[in-house]
Amino acid sequence: MNRVALVTGAARGIGAATVRTLVNDGYRVVAVDSCDGDGPNRPDGIAYALGTRDELDQVAAEFPDQVLARVADVRDRAALAAAAADAVHNFGSLDAVVAAAAVIAGGLPLWETPDSHLDSQWDVDVRGVWNTAAVTIPLMLTGPDPSTGRFVAVASAAGSHGLFRLAAYNASKHAVIGLVKGLSADLVGTGVTACAVSPGSTRTRMLDATAALYDLSDVEEFASSQGVRRLLEPSEIAATIAFCCSVQGATVNGSVVAADGGFGQ
Repeated sequence: MNRVALVTGAARGIGAATVRTLVNDGYRVVAVDSCDGDGPNRPDGIAYALGTRDELDQVAAEFPDQVLARVADVRDRAALAAAAADAVHNFGSLDAVVAAAAVIAGGLPLWETPDSHLDSQWDVDVRGVWNTAAVTIPLMLTGPDPSTGRFVAVASAAGSHGLFRLAAYNASKHAVIGLVKGLSADLVGTGVTACAVSPGSTRTRMLDATAALYDLSDVEEFASSQGVRRLLEPSEIAATIAFCCSVQGATVNGSVVAADGGFGQ
């Protein structure tokens, strides 16, 4: 297989796991992350440290010559366009795109939530997916075989379930699902497809941050909200994403794949 992918949010969590899974499936990958780092007390309500350049470089270092690490914020369309151009320049094409970059903020009822919390999640979780599609879809449409082009956005169980004191996150993930459905309609007849994958509670730094918002002493408490009665692993979500990226993944065009372990059961 000589397929080429671009993955955002690639420094850790589901994004990093997706890079690893795709490379093991034979892809070459441009791994993109904002590498913002930082930590608590940010004005945008993101109360945990984001991925770092060291983490992104470590993911790339696992696969010399197969993974390119690129620092780009999904809110910066020009930086994303440059990363996508690097995929074509270095690897010859762009066949699959995974928009996995996201943040979470919350902990208050909607009417007490600062506008800055909504703004940060809307700009990264929604506009970031929009920007990623805007710069990569044209490259897949003009690639060697558009019929195998795949765009996959990582949504969330929050895109179909209401979550306590996470109304802004709910809104953003519902919007991601709507975005993908609209995108798939725009792509009718082109061969390129679009879908969303909605994870449940997955063992990531974001889930740790959610536990902190709820004052939970142990992140494992989230396991009780899933039918499998355990947390999901990033590699499990990545396996679902990898199928959606594959040639065979055309079957889930315009679809929302619930990789959530039976969330809400």
